[in-house]
Order: sequence, then C-alpha cells, then structure tokens
Amino acid sequence: MALRLAMVNVKAGDPAALGRFWAAALGWDVFTERPGTTAVGPEGFTWPDPDALCLDFIAVPDPAAVTGRIHLDLATGSVEQQAALVARLIDLGAAPADVGQGDVPWTVLADPEGNVFCVLEPREIYRDTGPIAAIVVDCADPRAMARFWGAATGWTVCEADEDLTRLRPARGTGPFLEFLRSSGTRSGRKRLHLDLLPYRSDGFDLTRLRGLGARDADVGQGDVPWTVLADPEGNEFCVLAH
Repeated sequence: MALRLAMVNVKAGDPAALGRFWAAALGWDVFTERPGTTAVGPEGFTWPDPDALCLDFIAVPDPAAVTGRIHLDLATGSVEQQAALVARLIDLGAAPADVGQGDVPWTVLADPEGNVFCVLEPREIYRDTGPIAAIVVDCADPRAMARFWGAATGWTVCEADEDLTRLRPARGTGPFLEFLRSSGTRSGRKRLHLDLLPYRSDGFDLTRLRGLGARDADVGQGDVPWTVLADPEGNEFCVLAH
C-alpha cells in the first residue's frame, strides 16, 4: 500500500509566529502548538486526517542556512481575489520577492522568514484545490520524479511534459504535487520537506521505497520514531510513525 502525504514540514526560527502567519494566510487553524513546533490545518482538522494536508513548522537554530527547493502556490478564483489576497498577505507580514520571474501574471512573495511562495492568477485547473493550489518541487527530471512520488503515494499523473509534471490524489481534490524542471543548486538541507504517513497502524515496508530509488538520509535526527529518506534527486522526506 502507498503512503499518504500528510504534512509539509517547514524549518523556522520562530515556528509559533510563522505558523500564525500561515494560518491567517490560508484561513486555517493552529491545531498543535508546543515548544519548538506549531502545526496548522484546515478548520476542524484533527490529526491524522486521511484527506487533508497540514503545515508543520519546526524550530531550527538557523533556518536561513537551509536551502529551498519546494515552494507553495496559492490559488485564487479571480483577478480581484488575487489582488486582495496579495494585499492581505503583505499586511500580515509577507513581502514582494524577486526570483527572476520577470513579467508574469502571478505574484511572488516571501513569508516573514523569507520562504518564497506564489499567489497565482485564477486558473481553472486549481478551481477545487482549496487555498493551496500546489506544492512545487524544483528538479532536474520531472517525469522521473513523478514516477517515484506517484508510486510512493499512489497519486496519479494529471499532466506530464519535459518541464512540468503534475500529480494528484485519485479522488481529484486537494493540492497538486508538481515537479518543475530547474537547473538550480541541489545541495544542502531543505527548508521545506514532505512528511508521509502509513495508512495502517502496523506501519509500512520501507523496502519498497528503497526499491523505487529512495535512500536513507542523516540530517542529524538521532534516535527518532520516524525514518528520514531522500528521493532520487536528494530531497529529504520523512515516513512518520502512525
């Protein structure tokens, strides 16, 4: 059986403050807040929810030293809604960001700790995703990455070409997982990573993931109940205990 995508894990200097920013940005609730960790999810979210994705903010000493290959795209339903959302996010503490995007119809912002994200112009494909349109992963080979992650999660390919491949759960709701061709650097720990959860309480056979191309990874986690792996392009992810 495949694993489910449960959380986007975000390294933070102040997880409580960053969690509150993202809860307000998405219209979500803070459902867990402990020293060093804050988690936010859709209204009424109860962990673990088999159908919902949440964001988990984890304290690290120097998040600015951690690189980023994953970012979030936020959905809007109209040009007016896009403009209003951008203005509201800036009021909450976001700032315009320049990543070399040039003249594009979407708006690139950075959250209060510098994590870049995009507020998209209205697109029909994201009509029913909720506030997060997509989790976007920069990579060298979108098709190969989609094959690995599709096999790992059971998500299906919705669109595939040499530059962009999209995955989505078979139920057809929630954010997309997108792999975008990029020639950028791929070294160092990542500020955002994905956390996966077994569907069953008796766990998951990690041998299958390793057979798909995952490898064990050491990010200094020590003796923990979860397993840290890296996908075929070196992006760390965690398989959590149920």
